[in-house]
Amino acid sequence: MGEKTGTKGRVTGIGGVFFKCEDPQATKDWYHKNLGMVTNEFGAPFEFRNANRPEEINYLQWSPFPDDTDYFAPSKQEFMINYRVENIEALVEELRSNGVTIVDSIEEYEYGKFVHILDSDGNKIELWEPIDSVFTAMFEGSPTNK
Repeated sequence: MGEKTGTKGRVTGIGGVFFKCEDPQATKDWYHKNLGMVTNEFGAPFEFRNANRPEEINYLQWSPFPDDTDYFAPSKQEFMINYRVENIEALVEELRSNGVTIVDSIEEYEYGKFVHILDSDGNKIELWEPIDSVFTAMFEGSPTNK
């Protein structure tokens, strides 16, 4: 997990790009065949190095979703961006005090904490405080975007 710069939460980068499509498996297959992306059941994880700690591997997730998913609701958009954040609890409190719509409560998984908010245009945004080491252990020895 990234170093915390203080008690204030903040975005540290893009964590994922999610979009709707007619046939997610066919879309993953097309990207694999034509662009060489290594895909799995969720899409394709992209590895990158943390600029402040080059020994640390971080991840960005590319994921096609079925057209009829309600995961992006209440947004009407065909996409959703996931932002990597640090200190998600402090960030949510600050967002709440700024009048930002918090769609759900923070949920914790072995690979990080998540919450969803709406931006000023009504786009649903996923905030993720990652635990990248879980992905490194999962993908060790198998290529992701190599």
